Amino acid sequence: MTVDAVGYEERADSEEAVPLGGYAVLAGTFTAAAAVYAGVARHRGVRLPERVPPWDVALLGAATYKAARLLSRDKVTSFLRAPFTRREGEALGAEVMDAPRGSGLRRAVGDLVSCPFCASMWAAGALVGAYAWTPRATRLVCAGFGAVTLADWLQYAWTWTQQTTEDR
Repeated sequence: MTVDAVGYEERADSEEAVPLGGYAVLAGTFTAAAAVYAGVARHRGVRLPERVPPWDVALLGAATYKAARLLSRDKVTSFLRAPFTRREGEALGAEVMDAPRGSGLRRAVGDLVSCPFCASMWAAGALVGAYAWTPRATRLVCAGFGAVTLADWLQYAWTWTQQTTEDR
């Protein structure tokens, strides 16, 4: 595997090139946004919490999970992913499977918005930034995402229970 002049890995097999240049732009954007946020927060006198209680970490985690899935897998957010992805198929519940399309930055954004693991870093960054600025309001938003996460799991548990009893 080698890297060509425009930042793509060249592969010997039929896999598509990895858009390393696009990934670098996304990483730079994330880093720049965090730096701008930190500068503005400092200028406005936002004081970081001395500690984050474990309950808030759990709440932020559940909200990050749901926000990332909402962005990357939910049917109703397909319009956000559409310029960067193509529909591959349906998944469980109201989720869909989209695959990145295009090349360069378009493909890199497609990778980001179609991958819940990738999107979770951006969701966590936004939620943690909001938590530092307005912890009470952010806890409320996170509680809402957490409630939806719990509801999703209960829906899956109910469906599994129904399928299990029908199979008997």
